[in-house]
Amino acid sequence: MVTLKEAVTKADLKTFVKFPFSLYKDSPYWVPPIISDELQTFDKTKNPAFKNADAWFFLAYKDKRLVGRIVAIINWVEVNDQKVRKMRFGWFDFIDDHAVSEALLRNVMKIGIENKLDFAEGPVGFSNLDKVGVLTEGFEHVGSMITWYNHAYYVNHYERLGFKKEKGYVENKFPARNADPALFTKLNDLIKRRYKLREINFAHTKEVLPMADKMFDLFNETYAKLSSFVPISDIQKAYFKKKYISFINPEYIKFIVDSDDKLIAFAIVMPSFSKALKKANGKLFPFGFYHLLKAKKNNKDVYFYLIGVHPEYQNKAVTAIIFNEYYKTFSAKGIDMCYRTPELEDNVAIRQMWKHFDPVIYKRRATYKKELY
Repeated sequence: MVTLKEAVTKADLKTFVKFPFSLYKDSPYWVPPIISDELQTFDKTKNPAFKNADAWFFLAYKDKRLVGRIVAIINWVEVNDQKVRKMRFGWFDFIDDHAVSEALLRNVMKIGIENKLDFAEGPVGFSNLDKVGVLTEGFEHVGSMITWYNHAYYVNHYERLGFKKEKGYVENKFPARNADPALFTKLNDLIKRRYKLREINFAHTKEVLPMADKMFDLFNETYAKLSSFVPISDIQKAYFKKKYISFINPEYIKFIVDSDDKLIAFAIVMPSFSKALKKANGKLFPFGFYHLLKAKKNNKDVYFYLIGVHPEYQNKAVTAIIFNEYYKTFSAKGIDMCYRTPELEDNVAIRQMWKHFDPVIYKRRATYKKELY
């Protein structure tokens, strides 16, 4: 008999956040989140996503033992403004027991039906800057702070309940040495002259902050046409600046501006925090900060987190300028491996942009969908 409990109190939410620590305690590949950071994400007084979204947090118990969790999410901007009547769900973890996964998903679908939504899709977060997709291939690779890791049995649970694959994502990697400067150095000079563009590099985080809002505005423009895109609001911009910018080495943020100093492209790379997060084991104190700071300064593996190019410049090889700048930065810092965050598998433009670096797909993930009627 599976019983569900809605997590409402701070103690309940902490139990919710800590469940994967027991589920994956023997996994060398799962990367624990920072517990305080997860709790802030779920705090309706701190996360501005709740200005336009409702969320319900559920814990599943069997024989008085915690065996699963899920978040049910309705993003009202998506439902009312974009007319996409979707019931979102995420942070979905469970033991290998079909009764558990079924109880959690059916509860999510029940909320969707009560709110007259058309379908349920997940795992997804509140916005496009949250984690996305259940891992379907690449279980033998260590996760990251910006993706979910899961056991291989998860997909079977989705399919058994009639969920169908909706969107596929791939994750690629390549050695930094694959970046041959001959591929972009000359093109970099040509594109800058032709369109009167220049790069902006940063040495200190305080230099980035005044331009961060423009970056998020360009993010909204760049990704507006992608399916399931929900624009980032002004309140969310402030939240994400506080949450993410301090984690990023300022020299890993690249801006491209035109002759009027208008931002037309940006890129964000993050050092890999996977090993540091495993050492921290969910806690910043007493040594978590030290491990994260050490990784930020010295890690030789990096993740290409975001690249945004204004629609008017998307077919004008502006990425040559970005790659040229990263080549100089990575060479100076001795970067070894480059990883890319999940990208839609049918995004041909992305594949074309990276093809000269001989990337290898090492993980796949997907969202799953089911009609509610």
